[in-house]
Amino acid sequence: MCDHDAKKPLARFFPPDGEAASRSASSRRQRLWELPANTHCPVIGVCLPLGVLRKLVNKGVRGQALADDYEIHVGAVAECAHRNRISNLLQDALDQRYALVLLRFKDARSGDAVMQLWRQAIAQGDVAGAFWAALTHPRSDFLVQDTVLREMHMIQHQAGANTRIDHAHYLELQEENAALAAELAQSQQRHVRTLADKARELEQVQAQLMSARAELVARESKVAFLQADMAELAASVPDLEARTRLKQKLDDAAQRLNARDAQLAQLRQQLAASTRQLDALQAARPVDAPVCEEDAAEAIAAAQLVDKTLLCVGGRSASVASYRCMTEEAGARFAHHDGGQEHGADLLDANLAAADLVICQTGCISHNAYWRVKEHCKRTGKQCVFVENPSSTSFSRGLRQIAILAER
Repeated sequence: MCDHDAKKPLARFFPPDGEAASRSASSRRQRLWELPANTHCPVIGVCLPLGVLRKLVNKGVRGQALADDYEIHVGAVAECAHRNRISNLLQDALDQRYALVLLRFKDARSGDAVMQLWRQAIAQGDVAGAFWAALTHPRSDFLVQDTVLREMHMIQHQAGANTRIDHAHYLELQEENAALAAELAQSQQRHVRTLADKARELEQVQAQLMSARAELVARESKVAFLQADMAELAASVPDLEARTRLKQKLDDAAQRLNARDAQLAQLRQQLAASTRQLDALQAARPVDAPVCEEDAAEAIAAAQLVDKTLLCVGGRSASVASYRCMTEEAGARFAHHDGGQEHGADLLDANLAAADLVICQTGCISHNAYWRVKEHCKRTGKQCVFVENPSSTSFSRGLRQIAILAER
């Protein structure tokens, strides 16, 4: 309700009872200028947006109305009191704008039905078209119109309060949006810096990659050139491969010769040491004592056992330690096989292959072991002494015999 209508007597807003009775009996919708004067302000304010209202007024005055929104609203409300060009334009615009709502209200056959449709529109939150349809409906009496006007008045108050709340919330949202915008700007700056750092790192990695690729290409080119040189050299020397094999064989032979020379030098040193020992023994003898040629021969022969591997096949288990001691005192390495009691034939073959000299104690070995030892030594030419008595004394005699045989 506008301020210019607030001081008018209420009697002007309601027609006589006879007119109300004739209106309720009619089936024609009421026109805008036929509505009570107190309905014009809310109808214009609620049902027509200001932009649409200004266009209609400009069309009605056939020009451009130089007035603000309030003046346009007040002028349009004043024109609604009578039928004229502007009120006709407003009537047609309202009917066209809310044609679907008017069609829905057309089925209402009583004021209660109109009020039910009006309450449904309030519940749905779409009151502009329902407001126009309820006020102009043929079954809307003054009670219905007054009720609709009162409720629309309160809806406008609530809308104003909601607008103020929404405005306050809008201001809060603006402040929050400003804070978020600042934070977003900082995040974008950090992101830009991070992207710049990553771009620099990527450039460095790409530069390193290009350098590595260039180095690889250079190495591959060098390898290709070397291969070409080798191919050219091989083509220029037809027997290069045979010469290479011969040189390898020559190198191997030289290594073996050096090993033999080293072994020969070691044997010469051992012979010299044995000779010195023999000279010392001869010097220690009395002048009138004759030199025993047999002892000298045994001393010289014992030197032949140095660094040799001597295999003892058989013998008493309790005497093995004594066998080992006598063998190592003579300078040889000791190996033992029990002749088939616990050690297998495969181990005997391996020991025979690794040994340089063999002492076989025939009194305590199996027939299989005996024939294996005899056959191997005969086939390979290894010196072998057979001892019948497995005593330490017999082993000592066998050790002297094997030494003499090794000298020969």
